[in-house]
Amino acid sequence: MAYIQYKYRFTNSVEYEFHYAGKYGAKGEQRAKREKKTADAVKRFNQKKKKDKVRRLIKANFRKFDYFITLKYAKGTRKDLKEVQADLKKFLYSLRQKYKKKEKQLKFIYRLEIGKRGGIHCHMILPRLHDGDIIIQSCWKHGRINFQNLYDKGNYEQLASYITKEPDEEVGKQLSFFPEDEQKHFIKYSTSRNLIRPIAEKKTYSRWTLKKLIDDGIKPSEGYYIDKSSIRSGVNQWTGMSYLYYTEILIREKNEEG
Repeated sequence: MAYIQYKYRFTNSVEYEFHYAGKYGAKGEQRAKREKKTADAVKRFNQKKKKDKVRRLIKANFRKFDYFITLKYAKGTRKDLKEVQADLKKFLYSLRQKYKKKEKQLKFIYRLEIGKRGGIHCHMILPRLHDGDIIIQSCWKHGRINFQNLYDKGNYEQLASYITKEPDEEVGKQLSFFPEDEQKHFIKYSTSRNLIRPIAEKKTYSRWTLKKLIDDGIKPSEGYYIDKSSIRSGVNQWTGMSYLYYTEILIREKNEEG
């Protein structure tokens, strides 16, 4: 009878996940009614895992005010997937050289997407750069770029959801016009190889229940406060056992410039 704590460390925060690790109920807890796994439930579960993975990738590699850009083609331009991939490869090669001259490392996460009229565009996260909007636009020869800055409220939950979202019904119709072997490129994200990949620190608690932790109240580590909006607790619909998620924020944030 045990719970496992998964701890993810970031520059200015620490995320905690607690999950029951046994087959039967722990002392002090009563197993809730379990639900049968359905294809839809499994899909939602996998989607959440993918979103959390991307959210942590963003937290580990980017910071507030970095770029979230959209690469667009000039009005009326329609290119197939291979042409878009070739354009993107040239763009990233040119951009890598520009970052190198500025003594900055290029990192990225991107997602290709089909517009409602069938045109392809690309969403991409990039590190901030002095005069970056001018430099980045100069590397994209095919149309304009829409620039936004990253905003870290909610641990990048909204941005990660956007990067990993499933195509809606209207976009799905446009997707059907592409060959089956190409469709997968519009429902996945891609990353540079040099990203930091967060790995959880694991710790097992035996003869201890999540109920006690919740009832006694979560205590922050020294120098941190608990983001109350991050607290999630409940019962796993498949195991019938409780879980807990929360995030600690560093009181005096470290400068992430570099």
